[in-house]
Amino acid sequence: MKTLKPIRTARDHNAALAEIERLWGAKPGTPAGDRLDILATLVDAYENERYPMDPPDPIEAIKFRMEQQGLTRRDLEGILGTRTRVAEVLNRRRGLSIAMIRRLHEKLGIPAEVLILPSRRAKAA
Repeated sequence: MKTLKPIRTARDHNAALAEIERLWGAKPGTPAGDRLDILATLVDAYENERYPMDPPDPIEAIKFRMEQQGLTRRDLEGILGTRTRVAEVLNRRRGLSIAMIRRLHEKLGIPAEVLILPSRRAKAA
């Protein structure tokens, strides 16, 4: 077996992915399983550094959770307030208050760290 080393190049990355594919399904706690865990950690670190993901937009996160749970705008009235307030928030004309963020987090399980971020439209302004 080749010695494990940090992934620094696209070539290293491709080789690690190929080895992960070969080791896939290895039993945890075995030498192959341990090697798979280490390679997966190295690949994750490389990909996070090379291809960072932007945090999700708060309004897109709300819409995504609505879609996941089959919720309508009317369902958000108990969380955000009136029908007008729901429309203003979802159309990015009104920001989320701390109370709204707390209720969205509690009732829909959206991470507060996502909800406190400025929406993409607000960033561009």
